[in-house]
Amino acid sequence: MIKPKMLGHLVIRVRDAQRSEDFYTKVLGLEVRGRARGGKMRFFTSNPEIDHEIAVAEIGEDAVGPFPDQVGLYHMAWELADMDELKDAYQVVLDNNVDIAGFGDHGVTKGLYIRDPDGIEIELFVLAPEFESTPLQEILTGGSLQGTTAD
Repeated sequence: MIKPKMLGHLVIRVRDAQRSEDFYTKVLGLEVRGRARGGKMRFFTSNPEIDHEIAVAEIGEDAVGPFPDQVGLYHMAWELADMDELKDAYQVVLDNNVDIAGFGDHGVTKGLYIRDPDGIEIELFVLAPEFESTPLQEILTGGSLQGTTAD
């Protein structure tokens, strides 16, 4: 049996590496750790002690997908420190016109689902047992209907 220590990194295919770099650095606040293949690959981290957690590989503007009814990545999740950080992230999402995929309530965790410029879904989540009975959409929007409900 193979017993991994942890997930090392994730590589996703994107249409435009520079557009993805702008999103992952300016919206998600990740740091660029490197570039390869003439700039068509970019490596990002949220933790300076780790080389990279995610990389993007440019495949061109004519690339199709992602499609919700195909096998593959559903979403990636980035943990934030607390509800205040999630509230701040929600404001960054609004300020940057990022597509909101939904609001997730999973017991003691709450997740804001967004999409990157290629439509890849990203969950920004917090462990927040003190908000277990309060819907995230209500916490972030005061109950207004911005976005949809995610699973």
